Amino acid sequence: MAGLAALAIAYVLSQFYRSFLAVLTPALITELGATKGDLSVASGAWFVAFALSQFGIGVALDRYGPKRTAATLLALGGAGGALVFAGATQPWMVIVAMTMIGIGCAPVLMASVFIFARTYSPARLAILVSWLVGFGSFGNVIGASPLAAAADAFGWRPVMLGLGAVTLVTAIAVLFFVRDPARHGDGTADNGFAGYLELFSLKVLWPILPLVALNYAAAAGIRGLWAGPYLSDVYGLDSLAIGQVTLFMALAMVVGSFVYGPLDTLFGTRKWVAVGGNAIGLVVLVVIALYPVTDVVTTTVFLVLIGLTGGSYGLLMAHGRAFLPPHLTGRGVTMLNFFSIGGVGIMQFATGAVVTANTAADAPAAAYQSLFWFYAATLALSLVTYLACRDAKPEKAAAQISA
Repeated sequence: MAGLAALAIAYVLSQFYRSFLAVLTPALITELGATKGDLSVASGAWFVAFALSQFGIGVALDRYGPKRTAATLLALGGAGGALVFAGATQPWMVIVAMTMIGIGCAPVLMASVFIFARTYSPARLAILVSWLVGFGSFGNVIGASPLAAAADAFGWRPVMLGLGAVTLVTAIAVLFFVRDPARHGDGTADNGFAGYLELFSLKVLWPILPLVALNYAAAAGIRGLWAGPYLSDVYGLDSLAIGQVTLFMALAMVVGSFVYGPLDTLFGTRKWVAVGGNAIGLVVLVVIALYPVTDVVTTTVFLVLIGLTGGSYGLLMAHGRAFLPPHLTGRGVTMLNFFSIGGVGIMQFATGAVVTANTAADAPAAAYQSLFWFYAATLALSLVTYLACRDAKPEKAAAQISA
């Protein structure tokens, strides 16, 4: 239990690190001369580094177990990256720091999912992962108005130094308290990275992957990067006010993860719960794209709904997990996570280009209108593809491959 608590705290830090740039945007622009493009690259670097790390982490989980994998990377990448961030004097140093932090946070959730998948029944996986994500999403909350208040009171550099120390202590706790689950078989069937070829050959997963990649992209991208510039450019809000608005969105993301968790058991379907929730999110994106300038309260409601409906990650992970061979559990869940986080990372780069191409001095809202339309279009395409997938009933979820 202490081990899972340590991993849960580590995941709070992971959620914090993927979203805090939105609040620090004004300070980084002023003190380091960073541009919106620089910060888009920095945010995207976190997600891309996180995503690319998944392949090595999948092999390490199956071969070495979650304890050593998570503790080592969290200490070196997470704590080390936070220290580099605290000492940054140029925008490129922020990009390097975010890359390191992305690698450090990469094994945390997957270590927990690996333990859940090896220890608990498949029918419980969606609720366990969703609730862990919901708890971890308090990192989004900490990265909103609490971070803004702390940075205003102490400065962002001391705050980042403190976070580096907390991350290091958490990594040590993971090393001491996490217990690796029993290995599958005797390990002689471990075929390293070649196992991913077997996973990619499973056609039953193909229609699921686009929605895995994009269900979280709008919520993560807006909360973690674009909410700050949008609220500043369109409504003239300062860091503290931006922190308050993003706090509500972060809380909605917490609630969304908890709500999605039991719905597959309640309705007896994973596919149609995911379709329904993401369809609501799509409608909200279309509405905010049509009306990008209203008032702060209305915009906050839109952002809250985007955050609430963007929490289907745990449900989709359980859906994909239902079709994974047992001996590839670690590589399977990390492959799914690669698509989830990689999708967000690619979208960070893509949305940076969209906003830059549509920025006009006399019409600041135009760039963000294009941004919301872009999120809506990509989510719609992934939903259409997902409609072709096979459902996985919670009570029957198991690794049954008949593709």
